[in-house]
Amino acid sequence: MRFSLILLATACALAADFDLLIRDARIVDGSGNPWYRASVGILNGRIAAVGTLANVTATRTIDARNRVLSPGFIDVHTHVEGTVDKVPRGDNYLLDGVTTMVTGNCGGSRLELAQWFRQLEEQKLGLNLATLIGHNTVRSKVMGTANRKATPEEIESMQALVDQAMRDGAVGFSTGLIYIPGTYSETSEVVALAKAAARHAGVYASHMRDEGERITEAIDEAVQVGRQAGMPVQISHFKIDNKKLWGASVKSIEQVERYRREGVDVVVDQYPYDHSSTNLGITLPSWALADGREAILERLRTPDTRRRIKKEMLELLANKGRADYSYATVASFEADRSLEGKTISAINKEKGRPATIESEAETILQLIETAMPGMVYHSMGMEDVERILRYPNTAVASDGGIREFGVGMPHPRSYGTNARVLAEFVRVRGTITLEDAIRRMTSLPARTFRFRDRGLIMPGMAADLLLFDPARVTDKATYQQPHQYTEGFDYVLVNGVVMVDEGKLTEARGGQVLRHRMQ
Repeated sequence: MRFSLILLATACALAADFDLLIRDARIVDGSGNPWYRASVGILNGRIAAVGTLANVTATRTIDARNRVLSPGFIDVHTHVEGTVDKVPRGDNYLLDGVTTMVTGNCGGSRLELAQWFRQLEEQKLGLNLATLIGHNTVRSKVMGTANRKATPEEIESMQALVDQAMRDGAVGFSTGLIYIPGTYSETSEVVALAKAAARHAGVYASHMRDEGERITEAIDEAVQVGRQAGMPVQISHFKIDNKKLWGASVKSIEQVERYRREGVDVVVDQYPYDHSSTNLGITLPSWALADGREAILERLRTPDTRRRIKKEMLELLANKGRADYSYATVASFEADRSLEGKTISAINKEKGRPATIESEAETILQLIETAMPGMVYHSMGMEDVERILRYPNTAVASDGGIREFGVGMPHPRSYGTNARVLAEFVRVRGTITLEDAIRRMTSLPARTFRFRDRGLIMPGMAADLLLFDPARVTDKATYQQPHQYTEGFDYVLVNGVVMVDEGKLTEARGGQVLRHRMQ
């Protein structure tokens, strides 16, 4: 007995105070306050202590060497359905400093969340994942892609699906009101479904109906949904996407701020690029995309309808202030990978057609007849991008996805969003400060999505942490060569697990599924 007690006492004496100790860092804690110097002790996946921490022991100690220690970045606007199962470590995000991502945006999500969460936990994730429940997903389940008003019975069925998703752990409800079938819905339908999420303290995240000519009405609608449902509003990828209206962010920001002064909890997110990315279908009138692929193809096979579609395509193009489709580049097209990275204008020329917008519209329709390409569009002006970034209630978000390295020509935002903010808009342009940039990537999104134990460096918080030299962080991804990882985030910790060690990915899996719970 005495021998056992001696062994126990010896083991206790040898036990380290912390699993990991990060010594003498410049701490940017996520609050927006100026940095300060301290050490951080991590135990059991949590921040256990912050301070001088002299005369303590740790299983592993990292010398910060004057580098910045910040909370891990929270990307509230991602689309990882279909790719997180292929790259569960989330390499491109980890190397860009992301430790938590929110998917299910723009109205598109998984529907059976309980099953999906179990699958992800069996796979083991590299970073934390939360999801919204998507309006388009729910409407498609109940109504297909019908272009009509929902019946009371259909709304009730959709509410039940939203309610179940929230019970399974969704963090809120998302809409993509330029996409089918959500674009066919009335505001009253969106409010009814949002209320089902609000009962579980969810967030309303909206890709609005318009981000150009009718942006004022679109902002009004997004805010009214949140106001009537009684829930916070996150306006997704805030922008001005109409070339004729570049500069109008002065008014759109003031509109958001006016609602905040009225007591509505509305914030926005933004990716720091002047190119957007979505599918080629947005160049067509929305009515042409209703009722499924066979219905679309039938319309395109009907000469009069095809002519009408092309006529309305050219009207849409003119309304955006564009003379041709050279602003539209194919990002992914499995049917013909040789077209990836080429503009519609270039593809039209390659096919030997006249350099007219009518011919380019025909080229678009022929591509869609084969499959629906993913696209990158030069749709914004840098003046608006920078002004929106300066707005204090703008969070940074990629609107990207987990990528299979080398596949397709995706938007570089999937690889370099956060590094681009730090390199281009903090270090080069001086648009915002380092402390404020980190706040927009950490505590601001954590507050909105109620990640109460993330987004700040303080005892008791989850140990999602980054150690980096802000003078070296660089986004390498470009539109021409998008598959390039960010450089400069030397250490990335997810729930205390070292996922990036001296700039190199480890084989560990520190991520968790973050199920929303009412608190």
